[in-house]
Amino acid sequence: MRVAACFGAGLDIVEPCAFPLTDKKIRKAAMDYGAAIQPVRHASWHTYRQSAEGASGRLVLFTTRAATDLWEFSFQPGDRLLFGRESAGVPDDVHDAADCRVRIPIRAGMRSLNVTVSAGIALAEASRQLRATTSD
Repeated sequence: MRVAACFGAGLDIVEPCAFPLTDKKIRKAAMDYGAAIQPVRHASWHTYRQSAEGASGRLVLFTTRAATDLWEFSFQPGDRLLFGRESAGVPDDVHDAADCRVRIPIRAGMRSLNVTVSAGIALAEASRQLRATTSD
């Protein structure tokens, strides 16, 4: 919630979530950033795909299985950034539904970044690129 709020991005949470939304840290984040962001919860992947949020723009999945590095990817207005579980990523059907698959390059031998760090890096790069395109 904090990353989305600070970048002015929307936040959709698709159940089942990788963390309990009643967790103490989640409640604290909601109190600190609740006025700046109103997350939209979806009961399942299917309900998300049927929603207005899920039906617009390109679905850009961040995954360690991607061939395209973040630094080579061109964001477009309306892109929806998707991040899976830290432990398992996303199911194959969700992976297959993505319009684009992007990976954040990290040092060899390292497994992955956590989801909050990944989201921050991705939103920062998307914001940088889109700000550059809208200022021309």
